[in-house]
Amino acid sequence: MFSIQHVTTYRYARPVRIGSHRLMFRPRDSHDMRLLAATLTISPPAASIRWLHDVFGNSVAIAAFDCETAELRFQSDISLEHYGLDSPEFPIAEYARTFPFSYSAEEIPDLGRTVERHYSDPEHHVDEWARQFVAPDPAAGNGLVETQPMLERMMHAIKRDFVYAVRAAEGTQSPAETLAARSGSCRDFALLMIEAARSLGLAARFVSGYVYDPVVDGEGTGTTGAGSTHAWVQIYLPGAGWVEFDPTNAIVGGRNLIRVAVARDPQQAVPLSGEWTGAPADYLGMEVSVTVTALASTGAVAPSA
Repeated sequence: MFSIQHVTTYRYARPVRIGSHRLMFRPRDSHDMRLLAATLTISPPAASIRWLHDVFGNSVAIAAFDCETAELRFQSDISLEHYGLDSPEFPIAEYARTFPFSYSAEEIPDLGRTVERHYSDPEHHVDEWARQFVAPDPAAGNGLVETQPMLERMMHAIKRDFVYAVRAAEGTQSPAETLAARSGSCRDFALLMIEAARSLGLAARFVSGYVYDPVVDGEGTGTTGAGSTHAWVQIYLPGAGWVEFDPTNAIVGGRNLIRVAVARDPQQAVPLSGEWTGAPADYLGMEVSVTVTALASTGAVAPSA
């Protein structure tokens, strides 16, 4: 079980008029994650809050305001049960266990644009980088390229060869920019792996959420990206479904990863966005704090299929 507190504070030099804000704070209930409690506190209070599911099924809150303020604060408190896999051995369909493979005719229409490239790569740098992982595993001795190990090699290469950097700037670097800089944030690394997987014909999508760092509870050696919102990747593997890969921490299968939103592109999974009216110089900045702690287990077992 986990307890999550996510606080975002905007500050202004003088009171400004606040417009509507779009929030994606509520985790997605599933067979591997059960939401137990959720509280949203906004200061100053919103005039109204309405909830909706977006095109991907994510839970979205729209907060409307009718006030002026020099500080706007959003606090989300969540408790949930989580059943992420520690040592994932995915039941990938036999025909998809080795690469390349083709998705079935029934799956292709629904995978849709998650297979298509979204960012230009005129010099084919992303293509070339991705292709280096398409090689037979010498340990297997069969001359075949096994799908899951191939993706794990790609994930580990990002963690090993790229420098993690916290970026305050809005948006996400293009995959080509991340390759050239050899550095980026968690969302930059996620987008690079997504586009690399798509260049190989695989369906991939972006995940926004939180990551648990055992150091908070006096265990482990530290997890990159904790203390703020986090981002990683899901890749669709027939038989196993959407499999999670975190290239920032080299995590496979969802261990310590708490999903809030999935989307085709990072711009569709921004945790918090909104409008305000005032002079550009009035904006002093934004602070984000995320604390994820482990709670005592209830003794429940993961729901069966």
